[in-house]
Amino acid sequence: MTRRALYAGSFDPLTNGHLDIIKRAAKTFDELVVAVVANPQKKCLFSISERVEIIKNVLQDVSNVKVDFFEGLLADYVNLHSFDAVVRGLRASMDFENEIAMAQMNDCLFKNGTESVFFMTRPQYSFISSSMIKEVFSLGGDIDGTVPALVKEKMNEKFNNK
Repeated sequence: MTRRALYAGSFDPLTNGHLDIIKRAAKTFDELVVAVVANPQKKCLFSISERVEIIKNVLQDVSNVKVDFFEGLLADYVNLHSFDAVVRGLRASMDFENEIAMAQMNDCLFKNGTESVFFMTRPQYSFISSSMIKEVFSLGGDIDGTVPALVKEKMNEKFNNK
């Protein structure tokens, strides 16, 4: 039986923290789908198609990871694709409070017994967030070590065009 999991997020941009969770989850599950969520309430630096392409390129050596995108309710996507688990990352206690509420709501919405599975972030990534990366970079700060090289390259292209 193939165990399938979903790791969904905006990934704007993909960080080394995200990448660490993805690689660890890919070792835990037979198949991992990394799905970019279209959130119209967020002002994103990268389009959905750009984020999907970046993630595909960064993860091209991880054979059991597929990349997709969706908009709308996470539970609808999960139920449509019959995932066994939804992977979430936890950085700090404030994440836990938000994530536990979301997991409990999703438990009511998920069909087929889909579980929420939490991965604790590694300490070296615990301070990293996509919004912080964008802010630091936009102000000329050094983001080496916080994002994959391709992400930094694409951010350079975006900010040089502004």
